[in-house]
Amino acid sequence: MHFLSVEDFSKAQIEEIFDIADDLKKNKAPISLKQGSIAVLLFEKPSTRTRISFEVAMAQLGGHYIYVDPRTTQLSRGENWADTAKVLSSYVDFIIARLYSHKDLNEMAKNSSVPVINALTEDEHPTQALADLYTIREKKGKLKGLKIAMFGDTANNTFNSLMIACTMMGMEVALIGPKGYLPSTRFVAKAKEYGIVKVYDDIEEGVEGADVIYTDTFVSMGEEHDSELRKKLFMPYQVNGTVLKMASPRAIVMHPLPAHRGEEITGEVLDGKQSVAFDQAKLKLLIEKAIILYIAGKEI
Repeated sequence: MHFLSVEDFSKAQIEEIFDIADDLKKNKAPISLKQGSIAVLLFEKPSTRTRISFEVAMAQLGGHYIYVDPRTTQLSRGENWADTAKVLSSYVDFIIARLYSHKDLNEMAKNSSVPVINALTEDEHPTQALADLYTIREKKGKLKGLKIAMFGDTANNTFNSLMIACTMMGMEVALIGPKGYLPSTRFVAKAKEYGIVKVYDDIEEGVEGADVIYTDTFVSMGEEHDSELRKKLFMPYQVNGTVLKMASPRAIVMHPLPAHRGEEITGEVLDGKQSVAFDQAKLKLLIEKAIILYIAGKEI
């Protein structure tokens, strides 16, 4: 079983993963990794939270991990992803990959004999989406019927996965960004198959009644060449005190981090009482452990 896209898990499967996470919080492990389990973390892109949380997850579950920068492998000399996957999967029990291209990730999965987990590509960030959903459920006590307002670059990989995951679980999604800058039509169409997704350029209209306010960096990895243009374009959609006053009084503020204070979010809001960004990062470890255990259980 691979986890390449948030749609690889159904609503029921996501709830099963959340149940495993709940058990882990109570120091109960419904599933165990086989002794000596090893994951390779193959990361083309920089990472702090995702890399370290997966490393800690494997260690705390009694397994081992190997971190690999593809630039130090034969991939840098022309070996293809298919051959790499065939070899790696003959050594390890999981491949956890953060790649530039989702196409390359699919190629690895097609040729791997062990589960491949997407730790971020240019299209999706599904483990982040599940961590975000679990955080919302922890803070709000439910998911169904809530409204999430996503601000800024509504076409980035995190938003692509999250909007689908939210609608799958019965949440309404408001995508709020500059007029003429549209989110990915492919991912919006997928999300709309599950529930309500609306696109706004008017902040007050979009954020009205929101239970969750979510933002992410204006400049994603690989878009640094357009950084000044993007900052100028998205700056009016900064999450700040004014935005909070437009939402539900009990709205929580989320950010997957790293945050660029003074750009997509003010420091005052990020550190404020409505922010759950650092709890969100903490719970990422728990959910990644639950994902690994769930997949391991399906492989037995």
